[in-house]
Amino acid sequence: MTSFSNPPTLSDVARKAGVGTTTVSRVINGGQRVSPETLSRVQAVIEELGFRPNQAARILKGNRAKTISLVIPSIADPFFAQCAEAVQEVARAQDSLLIVTVTNNDPRTEIENLETLVQHRTDGLLVVPANHQSLTLAGLLQRMGIPVICLDRPLENSPFASVVTKNFQAARDATKHLIDHGYKRILCLGGESNLYTIHERIRGYSRAMKDAKMVARIDMSAKDYKSTEQALEAHMGGAQPPDAILTLKNGTTIETFEVLQKFRVSVPKQVALLGYDDFELASSLRPSITVVQQPIFDLGRIAAEMLFAAMAEPAPKTGKTAEQVKLDTRLIVRSSCGCNPRGA
Repeated sequence: MTSFSNPPTLSDVARKAGVGTTTVSRVINGGQRVSPETLSRVQAVIEELGFRPNQAARILKGNRAKTISLVIPSIADPFFAQCAEAVQEVARAQDSLLIVTVTNNDPRTEIENLETLVQHRTDGLLVVPANHQSLTLAGLLQRMGIPVICLDRPLENSPFASVVTKNFQAARDATKHLIDHGYKRILCLGGESNLYTIHERIRGYSRAMKDAKMVARIDMSAKDYKSTEQALEAHMGGAQPPDAILTLKNGTTIETFEVLQKFRVSVPKQVALLGYDDFELASSLRPSITVVQQPIFDLGRIAAEMLFAAMAEPAPKTGKTAEQVKLDTRLIVRSSCGCNPRGA
């Protein structure tokens, strides 16, 4: 292998292959208008010298950065971590790099992250909006002038397509499952009610309770273990304690189960438990936890595939109604709701 004190350049490849720099550039960008013999020779020299194109220079010349970005609330949350894995798989298949940034559902952090991504000239963007009604976010994304797909939550008042799950229907069906068991005092427990997903799940729970002519019990104070403990202590110690609990995300489900164990409340004998989102130990706990399972990997994969399809279009489509893909969920019946999972 030829030795260079500095990384080999385009001119070094051209000189060794006996061609012009334009021919080498064509080979790098797909080999159009290059004979098979020349293509093979130039590729061999590129391999021999270990040449790597200057990506920054290619971007300045108007080429794609071969980079997409994913803006999510948390990388520690298993839900979004799995979404990122799915997006990464699609990006690799498309020979593109994935950049992941985290917002913690803070609109200000979200805007700062997006402005940084603009500077890095990302080719496309997948975003989980911190506020699905934000006009500021919608305006910034439109000014970026690149393809955008919203993931898990739509962005209202914007032209951007989104991939979500059927949160309303899933929560309604989960609540009806508890009602069909004969439970009458069903507590809906969670936090962050301003988030689109939580808002839709509350709507689904409320609709099922209304259809059954039952009183809705909604408590959105459970944001961490301590607040979940305080909420359950108040509800379980009341004159009419709940006989079933619907939790609206996996973190709340885990914290609720731990608190009920601490209070020595028998599940499902004293109170049934049904959680939104599956989690790793849900089937191993005793009792095993009945959950609404979302197609997380499909959510990330489909959103990424839609983004690359949009990036392949010659120009952004204007005046187009924002497409929304809604994915089905599954009710995974285990023991905590009072079912016999084998019988179910």
